[in-house]
Amino acid sequence: MKDTAKDYSHIKGWGVDADPKNDPTYPMKHRNDGEQAGYSWERPPQQPTTVEVLHSIERPNVTAVFGTSTPPSGLSGMIRRIAFKDSESSYGHWLPLMLADRVNMVEGVLDDLMHGHVPNIVGELGWKAEWKHNRTKLVRRVLVRVALVSTAVAYLRSRRDDS
Repeated sequence: MKDTAKDYSHIKGWGVDADPKNDPTYPMKHRNDGEQAGYSWERPPQQPTTVEVLHSIERPNVTAVFGTSTPPSGLSGMIRRIAFKDSESSYGHWLPLMLADRVNMVEGVLDDLMHGHVPNIVGELGWKAEWKHNRTKLVRRVLVRVALVSTAVAYLRSRRDDS
């Protein structure tokens, strides 16, 4: 199976390393495309997509292997879909994905509560181990969070009282 050359010039930064004079390894490595010599295997069949799979805009299709155990859903899925509209080289891709992870954690706790299961948040966050091995950092972190929440509540109450 021979790959045909495809035009990806519409992707910003594509082919930036195509010029051997701009390649930092060029003097040390004499390119002769020998890396591809001897490749005679055929690509295995594509894994079927039975659920929605988000993939980079830099790739024309999904990767050969991908996870299907947790397809995007809920608010976190909406945030992920927005994130995958941006290039992997931008903050507009990675920051929403980190936010979606946090939102997904809250969604999971709410889902547990709706199904009658009270999650062990202290255990799942590793606070028991941190209490045992790194107590000062845990206490400091909890105190900072309590101070921030208390400040926010006091500020909101003062605004409500003013109006």
